[in-house]
Amino acid sequence: MTSSPRRVRRMPERERHERAELDALLDQELVGHLAVVADGQPLVIPMAYARVGDELLLHGSTGGGFALRAAAERATVAFAVTSLDGLVYARSLFDSSMNYRSAVVYGVLEEVPAAEEHDALVALSAHLMPGRPAEVRDTTKKEYAATRALRLPIAEFVMKARAAGVGEAPDDGEDHAAWAGVVPLGRAWGEPEPSPLTPAGTPLPESVRRLTGV
Repeated sequence: MTSSPRRVRRMPERERHERAELDALLDQELVGHLAVVADGQPLVIPMAYARVGDELLLHGSTGGGFALRAAAERATVAFAVTSLDGLVYARSLFDSSMNYRSAVVYGVLEEVPAAEEHDALVALSAHLMPGRPAEVRDTTKKEYAATRALRLPIAEFVMKARAAGVGEAPDDGEDHAAWAGVVPLGRAWGEPEPSPLTPAGTPLPESVRRLTGV
C-alpha cells in the first residue's frame, strides 16, 4: 500500500491496470473533467475529448485561459472520466453501492501544433458525432483562430471499477424476503429534432441515422 494519491487506497482490489480497459472507457464516454490549479485555486472544467492512440485530445477556446495557461506553465493536470453502469440495491443503505468505471489521467498538457490542429479538431468532432465531419463545410480561418486543441499523453493513469452484484450470504442475518439486486443503467439517443431553419422534409444525414438508429 502506498500513500500516493495516484494509487487506489480504498478497496485496492478494484484498481484496474489494463490499458485496454482504460481505452474502452475513454472511447465510450464523451465528456471528462479537467482539474487544474490556477492562482493557487483548484478548478475543474468539463470538456469534450477524444482518445487518439496514446493521447487525449481536448477542445479549448482562446477565450478560456485556464487550460492554455496550464499548458504554457507545463503544470501537471488531471483529467477524469467516469461511467455509471448501474445501481446496486442491497438490503441496507450502508451496503448499497453502484457499478462504475472511473479513471484519472495525469500529465502535462500541450498545445497541438498548428500543422496538426485540423486533424485534431476533426478527431474530436468525429468522437462526439461519428461521420459528421464529412457532411459539413470546412472550418474557416476565423473559427480556427478562436479554437485551440490540446493534447494530454496517456502515460500515467489510475483506474477503478466495480462490476458485481449485491454482497450477500445465506447466513448474513438479513431478511432475504426484501428485494436486492442490480439495476443496470443504459443510455440511448432521443428522437432527432430539426432546427427551425431546416426545411421540412429534409432527410436526416447518415451520421444522425447511425447514431440514433432512426
